[in-house]
Amino acid sequence: MKKLVNDPRHVVREMLEGLVALCPDQALLADEDVIVRAVLPEPGARKVAVLSGGGAGHEPAHAGYVGQGLLTAAISGDVFTSPSADAVLTAIRAAAGPAGAVLVVKNYTGDRLNFGLAAELAKAEGIPTEIVMVADDVALHDTVPAERRRGIAGTVLVHKIAGAAAEAGWPLARVAETARQAAGGLGTMGVALGACTVPAAGRPGFLLGDNEVELGLGIHGEQGVRRGALEAADALVDTMLEIILKDQGLGDGDRVALLVNGLGGTPPMELAIVARRALTVLRGRGIRVERAWSGNFLTAIEMPGCSLSLLEVDDDSLSLLDAPAAAPAWPGGGRIAVPKVLPGPAAVADPAAAGIADLQVRGRLFKVAAALEAAEERLTTLDSAAGDGDLGISMLRGAEALRALPDGAFSDPATALTALAGALRRAIAGSSGPFYAVALMRAARVLDSGAGAEAEAYAAAFRAGVDAITELGGAKPGDRTMLDALVPGAEAFEAAARDGRPLTEAWRAAVEAADKGFQATAGMRPRLGRAAYLGDRAIGTPDAGAAAATVWMRALL
Repeated sequence: MKKLVNDPRHVVREMLEGLVALCPDQALLADEDVIVRAVLPEPGARKVAVLSGGGAGHEPAHAGYVGQGLLTAAISGDVFTSPSADAVLTAIRAAAGPAGAVLVVKNYTGDRLNFGLAAELAKAEGIPTEIVMVADDVALHDTVPAERRRGIAGTVLVHKIAGAAAEAGWPLARVAETARQAAGGLGTMGVALGACTVPAAGRPGFLLGDNEVELGLGIHGEQGVRRGALEAADALVDTMLEIILKDQGLGDGDRVALLVNGLGGTPPMELAIVARRALTVLRGRGIRVERAWSGNFLTAIEMPGCSLSLLEVDDDSLSLLDAPAAAPAWPGGGRIAVPKVLPGPAAVADPAAAGIADLQVRGRLFKVAAALEAAEERLTTLDSAAGDGDLGISMLRGAEALRALPDGAFSDPATALTALAGALRRAIAGSSGPFYAVALMRAARVLDSGAGAEAEAYAAAFRAGVDAITELGGAKPGDRTMLDALVPGAEAFEAAARDGRPLTEAWRAAVEAADKGFQATAGMRPRLGRAAYLGDRAIGTPDAGAAAATVWMRALL
C-alpha cells in the first residue's frame, strides 16, 4: 500500500485538522471528529441546523459541505465506518438550538442506528430532531425493497436543498419534509473500474480483470450488483441511465438535476466525457436537464469510476438548489445550456484538392501510413519509458491524416509534402506536429525548385527538412532526439548522392545510418524534451522520436 498517511489509526483526525486549517469558516470539536461552522449565533437565535456525516473516505463529503446554505455540522467516523451515537449527539448539541436539527442520513445500518439513537437522545434533552433518510441507489431495484436501498452520491443534492431551506428560516417540519421529498425523487447508479484501498486494510477490497467493471456499487469500496465487461464510456452511461430512468419513471417533459460524481480515482477528462453522453441521452428523451454538475462530490477514497444521480425538480426545488451557499466543496452554479459549436474561420482553398493523384507518390506515402499504424504500440511503449506515452497515438493520427488527403495532394512529391505538412500540423499536437510540418514545408520548397539530379535533389530536400527541425527546436545530435537518427541519415544521403549512386541506393544508405543513430540513443543522456527530466534514468531505452523517424524512413524504401 502506498498512501500519503502517517499512522492508519490517525488518518481521520489528521485529515479533519488539515481541512479546518484550510477553511477559516469551519471549526473542529476538541473531543469528537466533528466539523461545525466556526461562527454560529447563540443557541436561542439559531435557525434549524442541518447535519450529516458517515464514515471517512468519501471526501469532500461530508466536511466539505459545512458552510452557509448547506450543512451546519458534519460528523466523521473511521474510514467507511459510521460515527458513534455520542459523536452525533455532540454535533447536535454544538450546532442546534431550540429550532431543532435535521439529520440527513445515508441508508446504511450503522448510520441508521447511530444517527437514530442520537436523535432520540437529543429529543430527550429538548432539542427537536428530525431524520431524513436517503436511499438513492437504484442498482438495488431487484435486490431489496426501496426503503432498504443504500444512500450514495445523490445525498449531496439533499444536503443542498435542506441547507437552503434551513437558511431561509423555515421551521423544522418544513425543512425535513422538503428534504424527504427531494430524497424521494432521487436516483443514483454507479460503475467502478477498480477497487480502493482502505488504509487500515492495506490492500484493495476486490480485484478486477483488465476488461471488467463492477456495476451498481456502493460507496464503501465494496463490489457492485454485477460484474460486466468493460465497454466504451457511452455504453456504460447508457446502461446506468436506463436503469435510473426506468426506476424513477422519468420521461419526456420531466425536469431533472444531474450530478456526475467521480469516485476518487477518475480524472476530470473522463467525467466530462460521461457528462457529455448523459446530457445527450437525457435531452434525446425529451427530459429537461435544468442543472448539472460534474466532479468529485462523494467518493470512495481512490476508486476509479463514477456515478450518475438524477433528481426530479420543479421551480421550488430549483430555487433551493440555486440559493447562495458557501462551503469548500460546493461548486455553485449548475446552470447549463445547449452546447454552442461555432464554425471556424473559412479555410484557404487548397489548389491540390482537385488534382489527379500520381499513383506512385500515393502508394509510397500510404506505405508510410501503414508502417506508422503498425508501429503504434511499440512507439507508445518507448515513449512511456522516458516521455509521456503519446507518440504512438500521435503517429497514428498522422497516418490517418495522410490517408485522408485528397487525390490532388499526391500529384507530385513537392505538392504531397506541402499537403502533408498542413495535415500533420492540424492532426498532431505536442512537438511532433510542428517539427514534421516545418520539415516537410522546407523540403517541399527545395524539391519544387527542381534543381540537380534526382538523388541530389531529394538529398538536398531532406537536409533542408532536418535543418528546419534543428532551427525550430534548438536540439543537436547527441541530445537524444529524433535528430540523432535524422542527421546521420541526411549526411549519408548527401554523401551517396554526391557519389552518383541511384536514388534508391542513396536512400538505403540514409536509412541504415538513421537506424544506427537511433540505436545509439539508448546510451545517451537526454538533454531536451520530457526525457531530460529523467536524466540518467532514461539511459538504456532508445529515443521514441528517433524510432518513429526510422519507421517512416524504412517504409519509403
